[in-house]
Amino acid sequence: MIRFIRGAVVALTSSLMLAAAPAAVAQAPYPGKPIRLVVPFSAGSATDILARIIGTKMGEGGTYQVIVDNRPGAGGTLGATGVAKAAPDGYTLILVSVGHAINATLYPRLAYDTVKDFAPVSLVATVPNVLVVNAGSKYKSVRDLVTAARAAPGTLNFDSAGSGSSTHLSGEMFRMQAGIDIVHIPYKGTGEALTDVMAGRGDMMFAPTVSAMPFVRQGKLRALAVTTARRSSSLPDIPTVAESGLPGYAFDSWFGILAPAGTPKEIIDTLNAEIGKALAAPDVRERLAAQGAEPKRSSPQEFASYIQAEIGKLAPVIRQSGAIAGQ
Repeated sequence: MIRFIRGAVVALTSSLMLAAAPAAVAQAPYPGKPIRLVVPFSAGSATDILARIIGTKMGEGGTYQVIVDNRPGAGGTLGATGVAKAAPDGYTLILVSVGHAINATLYPRLAYDTVKDFAPVSLVATVPNVLVVNAGSKYKSVRDLVTAARAAPGTLNFDSAGSGSSTHLSGEMFRMQAGIDIVHIPYKGTGEALTDVMAGRGDMMFAPTVSAMPFVRQGKLRALAVTTARRSSSLPDIPTVAESGLPGYAFDSWFGILAPAGTPKEIIDTLNAEIGKALAAPDVRERLAAQGAEPKRSSPQEFASYIQAEIGKLAPVIRQSGAIAGQ
């Protein structure tokens, strides 16, 4: 009898321990392992540069270990598809660009829902695109380009990081508002497109400042104008496209971090606070400014509303550009 009771007590204790195990796991402090930050573009892209600056800063305290994972392809949709299907546990994130909002219209049959399948964490930065030409180009201003394009329609071209990218749509807005005929040359990424502009094979490009400004400073590219409505505080000497002859022209590039839908609110809030600390650090602000980027933290709710507004604003431009997949 004693042996039976002892065995029953042991069995009951084991059952209670097993029952309590999930609760113990659920209450484990976050983060308990490295966080994978997916970059849906190639190494050296504006998104990649920003991810590494922020990820490195988050890792300095020892609590967070952020591993940047480049998953380029299909205009950023390949990486986004993987994150949309990842476990909503806070260990898989994605740093998206304005292209995330563009793709909602550009690709009618995405493998994910741009809004419903993600949990916004925070905006990270805004980065103007900058209109650049080869350093030896005869074009020294926006007016020079517009005048040349009007004199010889279809002879000038503009490179982009790919059809439907922010670098493409910046050029399309320029073409439409200036009323000129310039030819779009899509590449597989920003780096390849800039290389051809520097080599003189491309006439111009609306490139992210993060990617273009190092080459401007090296004397390989000439910056003519930024695409934002106001001059960039980090590039105060470069005029806007609007003040260079196209009033009303404005195109903003932005970057932000998303998690899979269903990620617990406590984890989202924890990540938001940590990203905010990283963006507030003087050395991070200095590094972002050097790239022409401005830190732009937001609440998760503000970022969600911002994405919705951007989808609506950009849809008409995308449709007019003729870039929609399958059309």
